[in-house]
Amino acid sequence: MRGGLWQLGQSITRRLAQSDKKTIARRCYASEADLKKTVLYDFHVANGGKMVPFAGWSMPIQYKDSIMESTLNCRENGSLFDVSHMCGLSLKGKDAIAFLEKLVVADVAGLAPGTGSLTVFTNEKGGAIDDSVITKVTDDHIYLVVNAGCRDKDLAHIEEHMKAFKAKGGDVGWQIYDERSLLALQGPLAGSTLQFLTKEDLSKMYFGEFRIIDINGSKCFLTRTGYTGEDGFEISVPSENALDLAKAILEKSEGKVRLTGLGARDSLRLEAGLCLYGNDMEQHITPVEAGLTWAIGKRRRAEGGFLGADVILKQIADGPSIRRVGLFSAGPPARSHSEIQNENGESIGEVTSGGFSPCLKKNIAMGYVKSGLHKPGTKVKIAIRGKTYEGSITKMPFVATKYYKP
Repeated sequence: MRGGLWQLGQSITRRLAQSDKKTIARRCYASEADLKKTVLYDFHVANGGKMVPFAGWSMPIQYKDSIMESTLNCRENGSLFDVSHMCGLSLKGKDAIAFLEKLVVADVAGLAPGTGSLTVFTNEKGGAIDDSVITKVTDDHIYLVVNAGCRDKDLAHIEEHMKAFKAKGGDVGWQIYDERSLLALQGPLAGSTLQFLTKEDLSKMYFGEFRIIDINGSKCFLTRTGYTGEDGFEISVPSENALDLAKAILEKSEGKVRLTGLGARDSLRLEAGLCLYGNDMEQHITPVEAGLTWAIGKRRRAEGGFLGADVILKQIADGPSIRRVGLFSAGPPARSHSEIQNENGESIGEVTSGGFSPCLKKNIAMGYVKSGLHKPGTKVKIAIRGKTYEGSITKMPFVATKYYKP
């Protein structure tokens, strides 16, 4: 059985590496010689990390474990991910909230200090520029993290609107944390393992909450969040302390928390039904179509005031023409751009992410279909390499989430 798991892991590795290279070519990312490296690069290599290009960075896709084994270990014990390629920043000033609410769909003003939410940066047509986890640290300080592949366009977008906002007298500035690294500790052992390294009582810190605390002797920005569906934390740590923190986490877990790469991270987020920007969300997809209407605050639905609000609020009222759905399928795993058909063979949509679920031991996917054909249980066909295979629409997440809530 282990040989079969190894072969499957290698197959997934090749598929992810190939698809990533295509993505990089399509988006004109740096050549391999110019790839950026996180401060943990040598640590990854020393621990058997297989490095691949991702969003202009050299990142580990897996270590000595197969992707299958790493995914299962995260669900059973825990994983430590280096996500320092992502961009953390703060918006500060008495008008920081008013400014950000022009760009995102969240009710930022309504957040309690020290809490956060997933949100979406939108364009004038209501499409998604990026998704981001934002935190209201105080009434004049917002902390957020944006995706690595969207960093340049996100920062340019924020800066352009910030200049116009400040020209009208608005009080807002920003700080980009290029001197910090970002680690994601995920899984059932995340809380107990991290507790060894801080005096703060983590049992009283719940999903979506944020604190600035001392961890392993360093001042860290700690958010109880993640991208796996498991309980966990994202830890922003000064880069000079990142290696010591990573080693301490692994040591305190007594080997149960393992270094984990992008391959398992992709399997985990797909099982949790979470969007990958560039696949499941793009500039032409609105938050409503993506199934993220819940992230649009009640006040924002009433008042609007964000880019593309007219399009988005009309979709909330009338319903969107397409909807993101989960899928089970037979045959080989569905891939991005696989056509989704009704039982008569007519095209009704397209797969945006797909793969074999290590936890469920079957194929899962997500994609977009025409409204009215999105109900769970709807039978479909999925076209893969010239052949069609039986499938059905299902609710997400595929694997139940385990967020730490009161």
